[in-house]
Amino acid sequence: MLHETRVLHASNTFKSRSVATTAWVESASKDRLAFWAEQARQLTWYSPWKTVLDWNRPYAKWFVEGTLNASVNCLDVHMGTERETKPAIIWEGELGTIRRYTYAELHDEVDRFSRVLSHQFKVRRGDRVTIYMPLIPELVVAVLACARIGAIHSVVFGGFSSQSLKDRILDSDSKIVITATGGYRRGKVIPLKEIVDAALPGTAIRDVIVVNHAAADTASFIEGRDFRYNDLMAKEWPEFVPEQMNSEDPLFILYTSGTTGKPKGIVHTTGGYLTHAKYSTRIVFDLKDDDIYWCTADIGWITGHTYVVYGPLSNGATVLLYEGSPDYPDKDRFWSIIAQHKISILYTAPTAIRAFMKWGDHFPNRHDLSSLRLLGSVGEPINPEAWMWYYEVIGKSRCPIVDTWWQTETGGIMVTALPGIAPMKPGTAGPALPGISIDILDDDGHPSTSGLLSITEPWPSMARGIWGDNSRFESTYWAKFPTYFAGDGATVDADGYITVLGRVDDVLNVAGHRIGTMEVESALVDFESIAEAAVVGIPDDIKGQAILAFAILKEGVTASAELEAAAINWVGDLIGAIAKPKRIVFTPDLPKTRSGKIMRRVLKGIANNEPTGDTTTLANPDIVEALRGIIAGN
Repeated sequence: MLHETRVLHASNTFKSRSVATTAWVESASKDRLAFWAEQARQLTWYSPWKTVLDWNRPYAKWFVEGTLNASVNCLDVHMGTERETKPAIIWEGELGTIRRYTYAELHDEVDRFSRVLSHQFKVRRGDRVTIYMPLIPELVVAVLACARIGAIHSVVFGGFSSQSLKDRILDSDSKIVITATGGYRRGKVIPLKEIVDAALPGTAIRDVIVVNHAAADTASFIEGRDFRYNDLMAKEWPEFVPEQMNSEDPLFILYTSGTTGKPKGIVHTTGGYLTHAKYSTRIVFDLKDDDIYWCTADIGWITGHTYVVYGPLSNGATVLLYEGSPDYPDKDRFWSIIAQHKISILYTAPTAIRAFMKWGDHFPNRHDLSSLRLLGSVGEPINPEAWMWYYEVIGKSRCPIVDTWWQTETGGIMVTALPGIAPMKPGTAGPALPGISIDILDDDGHPSTSGLLSITEPWPSMARGIWGDNSRFESTYWAKFPTYFAGDGATVDADGYITVLGRVDDVLNVAGHRIGTMEVESALVDFESIAEAAVVGIPDDIKGQAILAFAILKEGVTASAELEAAAINWVGDLIGAIAKPKRIVFTPDLPKTRSGKIMRRVLKGIANNEPTGDTTTLANPDIVEALRGIIAGN
């Protein structure tokens, strides 16, 4: 990645029709705050703001005293226009079912469900609502209804376990849970309602709204607590007056992993977040009115929030949703969907791209992909080999690629080369987006060509804190530098193109999902046979990074393949399948300092067959070679 020299350009035709122009860059460079004010004016406001930015490090207030509603900007603004009858959502289920919603129909559904929440369950402005659903249209309806009534939504990815769901319900102090009877994944039914049932004891949840989807006949219902979505909707009509929200009112909480065992509830507010979501979607994806846009992310992640829901819908786009996996019933499912629905923009993860490469060119070559005109990559750094395969095999060397870097905490895309105005370099994200200021800093905070990625000026969609724990917000992101420290290492070349190298803290990036080492280690130690554990990341051809665990067994317990499998499944049950270690190495000891701190740096070197650095401070230096021998022997 560090020595990639290829440079590619979008076609002259693409450039001539591009939304992005050098005027955007010039405007942002000339007066950054005036630039952001102009982007905010693309939204519909009930009342104007008085101050563009009120900055009191590390807390920003954008468009102070302005009022608006996020769902109004995704739905109502399109009513009475040609977009009213335009498809807002095209949904395809794993079993092949297709449902379509025009903007008018989606508006009506959101109005009805807003009445359900507000009138039947007394959900009010500022209340927290936990949403645990598969990727179905009702998930979008639930999110926008929360925004409409001023409730704060907390969407939890449907792959998380009951304990992970419970932790998030307790932390946010949610009032109600919205779920589905089940979801589909590779032909199997995920029993979401059962998972919710297991999560609720010990919480304050009194009401559960359930969409009949999969496993509808087998899901249990508790009288007086559980309510069927369709029955509730049948009692309401599509008429609801949206709440006028302050620009700085919280819109949602989204939990992300950190370096401790407790997930962080990242808080995003309304005006600034929506400004960046709308702006970045339009400029990065070169969005046109006739595009059929597909971001393959689940709404349980920030990518789904910003680039499935708020960004595309505020721009009046037609959004494709697909519930299932890319390899069911065969490994050409994505390409079949693109051909059938004439997808023009595809935004997916390097993990998926590497899997497609491994499966072979013949799968995409079965289908007509000529509708595609722009490709995107998100979630983790993409290696040049995968970038070129994506460009040549999927894009037929005619579709530009936007390789994007950003985080849950940033709210929207921070870095990418805009193909209408800039060349593309495989494996390199590109320069900062217009309006965003980024530096690569050394450990002392000085600009460098290689070091730590830092955002140096406040931006509208920046996180406003961690729910209930702002001291953690300050120490995690703002203690190292005067500016925002992203936790990623990066390099920058002479053209200002940034190559992101990955995490430098104790957070792993597995298939684009951020997983805290402490979360996995805590789960392993909860396993009855394990006394102590440490986990590190190792390279993985498909996921980019996989989890390798080192574990000390309790006295009298014997290591075995069966025990390893049971411990791996235990982690999956506690956290979710995404957190399962690829392998567990059972060891009599772990490399520790004399104070008892586990040296993960040493474990990383051992795991990746690299130098371990200075080991003289270890209390037990002999364990290094012992562990190398254990790994070599397996």
